[in-house]
Amino acid sequence: MQTATQDPHGGATGHGGLRRGLKARHLQLLAIGGAIGTGLFLGSGTTISLAGPSIIFVYAIVGFALFFVMRALGELLLSNLGYKTFGDVAADLIGPWAGFVVAWTYWLAWVITVIADIVAITGYVAFFNADIPAWAPAIATAIGLLLLNLQPVKAFGETEFWFAIIKVVAILALIGVGIFLLVTGFTSADGVTASVSHLWDHGGMFPFGISGFILGFQMGVFAFVGIELVGTASAEAEDPEKNLPKAINSVVVRILVFYVGALVIIMSVTPWDQIQPGVSPFTSMFELIGFPAAAIVVNLVVLTSAASSANSGFYSSTRMLYGLAADGQATRRFGLLNSRGVPTQGVFFTTAFLFAALPVLALGDNVMAAFTVVTSVSSLNFIATWTFILVSYLMFRKKRPELHEASTFKMPGGRFMPWVILAFFAFILVALAMGEDTRAGLIVLPLWFLGLGLMWRFVVRKRVARRQAEELDELAEGTAP
Repeated sequence: MQTATQDPHGGATGHGGLRRGLKARHLQLLAIGGAIGTGLFLGSGTTISLAGPSIIFVYAIVGFALFFVMRALGELLLSNLGYKTFGDVAADLIGPWAGFVVAWTYWLAWVITVIADIVAITGYVAFFNADIPAWAPAIATAIGLLLLNLQPVKAFGETEFWFAIIKVVAILALIGVGIFLLVTGFTSADGVTASVSHLWDHGGMFPFGISGFILGFQMGVFAFVGIELVGTASAEAEDPEKNLPKAINSVVVRILVFYVGALVIIMSVTPWDQIQPGVSPFTSMFELIGFPAAAIVVNLVVLTSAASSANSGFYSSTRMLYGLAADGQATRRFGLLNSRGVPTQGVFFTTAFLFAALPVLALGDNVMAAFTVVTSVSSLNFIATWTFILVSYLMFRKKRPELHEASTFKMPGGRFMPWVILAFFAFILVALAMGEDTRAGLIVLPLWFLGLGLMWRFVVRKRVARRQAEELDELAEGTAP
């Protein structure tokens, strides 16, 4: 494993040459931004149409499960500050092949997610001007992401800081307005009076029964992708021992406020059966109560949120390529840093794949259809990544018991909760198999793993062994008298 080095320009660097340019406020807001993604702003409309008010329980359960994944990740990362990515963790505790598989899977997960965000952005742009061709905002977003990610990591942190502020303020404002409407008994032009009773008066909390509740997990899990992003950023964060636990422990509060709280308010003001699946419920709520100007503002906010999610995902995918190159599992070009400490080759390589958003837009009957198909594939890749994190944690407790005992940030219920969460992920796979739109991902993922297995067996394993031999020879030469 590589360890932290000293920046020749005078500042502390991250592991393997990455600079620690992310401050505490960047890491905190990055954690918040990672927990509030496009899945909440756009995808929750579809989830509500599948599950009704039981979406509240869907988000609460998924958030509960992922909190334990984050605590496991936090304990792992703090046990060895030489870890750069989840790939390093898996390679060290499971085996080099696992590091290769999880790193490339996580890279693909974010590339697909960024494509989904670009698809969502085209939908938001159409809200303002339907005459703009879908390919125009897609290409503009890809170029914008390229330019943003060629800047130093401090610029990335600052951008995401303000993106996250906008999201937080918007959701808190929506909750505040919703509470006011509930307290005053606001009645819309259609004769709908804001009331908490809307949660159970339109077919009950589970209007589609247990099957509808299970289907809600299809899109519900996608709303949380990126929650682990704070782990990727920790390699470039200042004082990770202090700031990483703070960021992870705030996950529960964020989930309760931004997911459960916001959706309770939305469905209390707007009955769930009046929310259109292909439209952001944040927008439809303001339109229903007769605030068209507010709806425009909300669309600007969710447009910003999609851009933020895409930017975070783009950043994370390039750092994963950097980690692969550092471990000899990808071309060394991905490990080259420019004078700003940016892995430019990985940035350009990832950008090329973003233009896949164009055929995705062409294949879908509408933006939401394309969004659903893409997010189902992405969700499976993230579930695979979270699974590797939990398996790595189980191996950590087995192989490094002394480090676990010395940890000041232990995962709660570390003996049994990983198994509980792994069983929950298996349940998610069943939920994804139940939907026609989401079933496609279950076909794609095995093919992806097969391709990675063949690549490892016939190409990468030999390269890694050769590189390790070279490092041993260099070490021997350095210690020779």
